[in-house]
Amino acid sequence: MTGMTAAQSSASAADRPRLGLRERKKIKTREAIRAATYALIGEQGYDATTIDQIAERAEVSPSTVFRYFPTKEDIVLTDEYDALLLEELRARPADEPLTDSLRYVMRRAVTLGMSEGPEVTRLRTRLTAEVPAVRARMIESMSATGMLLRRAVAERSGLAEDSLEVRVYAMSLIGGLMEVSLYWAENGHQGELADLMDRALDVLDDGLPAAKP
Repeated sequence: MTGMTAAQSSASAADRPRLGLRERKKIKTREAIRAATYALIGEQGYDATTIDQIAERAEVSPSTVFRYFPTKEDIVLTDEYDALLLEELRARPADEPLTDSLRYVMRRAVTLGMSEGPEVTRLRTRLTAEVPAVRARMIESMSATGMLLRRAVAERSGLAEDSLEVRVYAMSLIGGLMEVSLYWAENGHQGELADLMDRALDVLDDGLPAAKP
């Protein structure tokens, strides 16, 4: 989370201090490594793409690649958006229903993810569906995202962050979003990803729909 270097709302951008030169260079390096990885995978497939090839294409050393991304799977999955989306959720009106706030934030996540280009988003979701190592790493990374979401849900609900209710709610959402990503890829990326996320939130809100006769 989808995975938040991204467009930001004018208000949040105005409040955020300008990044220093060192931080901007780090972001550029991360982006170069990701761009090289996506290009190589598009040309020759995931398994044939090596860290040495990625480093050469990105014009960095292999050790630099590993310094930014511990595994090849992390390059595919990691984005810069989680902290930003947590900010977005916290900035929603306090009296807004939590589900409405989450719908807004999930649509922001899709918009930010698509900022890399729709083809990159489709590639990432396809690899998640097709490559077991990428899917396993996605499950690990989404657990970390779930911890951030638990914190935000606890703040909004007034419940304890480690309460069973908050943990179940947050991880149900995270699991649902992972299934949305897999469903979209397994069905040829048909339909709008944001609309599928809305359907997932409907299930969490209202339960299963009635079966059609």
